[in-house]
Amino acid sequence: MIELLGKPVAQARKAVLLEHMQALVDQGVTITLGILLVGDDSAAKMYATFMEKVAKGANFGTELVELPATATQEEVEAVIHRFNADERIYGVLPLMPMPKHIDSEAVIGALDPAKDIDGLTTYNIGLVSSGKGGYVPCTPKACMAIIDHYGIELAGKKVVVLGRSQVVGKPVALLALERNATVTICHSRTQDLEGELAQADVVIAAVGKAHMVHGSMLKEGCVVIDVGINDLEGQTVGDVDFASASEVASAITPVPGGVGSVTTTMMLEGLYEAYYARNGHR
Repeated sequence: MIELLGKPVAQARKAVLLEHMQALVDQGVTITLGILLVGDDSAAKMYATFMEKVAKGANFGTELVELPATATQEEVEAVIHRFNADERIYGVLPLMPMPKHIDSEAVIGALDPAKDIDGLTTYNIGLVSSGKGGYVPCTPKACMAIIDHYGIELAGKKVVVLGRSQVVGKPVALLALERNATVTICHSRTQDLEGELAQADVVIAAVGKAHMVHGSMLKEGCVVIDVGINDLEGQTVGDVDFASASEVASAITPVPGGVGSVTTTMMLEGLYEAYYARNGHR
């Protein structure tokens, strides 16, 4: 069984990115990420601090705007509009969740699709869905980066995706379909989940339910990409029971240490791509 660790994937991708970024730094170019944090959510605050650190470590600039939980819809959207208009900023990251009185969909709708490096806007979702480019959400990109790094072939394979969210399930299914996989998306209304899993060559789990999938449900020799991050009795675990699944699977991502380790690198790659998209070349 191969443990599909995310750290080597992130390091390899980041090494290439740093090389490109150094060339831009030598030319005096700074690519800035705009981050919007509204309210007091502790996880969002931690992520904002982490993204600032990671971005600066890769020679990107950052601008973090923090608004209080009492901020109005107009104040929140005003920051998005300012980021949209600021030519120094190439990517914008509105952190979720926002306070309940804020219409998050309207905030995302105000975002310039050219700066939507996490693929949140309807415009980018449409491009990705139609296979015409667009920014793909970072977690599905991280799944594909792991698959590529470890040389996992998807063409002709049966891929089962657990979860149909707009940010993971649907886009990762589309990415697998582009690789000529036969893709099935399972969800809460799927009648024979175990039957679907038993046929899967590759399982991508993204439902947010701790240890929902056990090794007894999996096909011998399958590959498991576990996107889930759940708290179980004080421990961070995935949607797949690693212990039992690792006895059946030929390869599996751990949680933590798997997909999540790659997502921030995908975000930085998107920021870099946004710079070149605006400047007319890649």
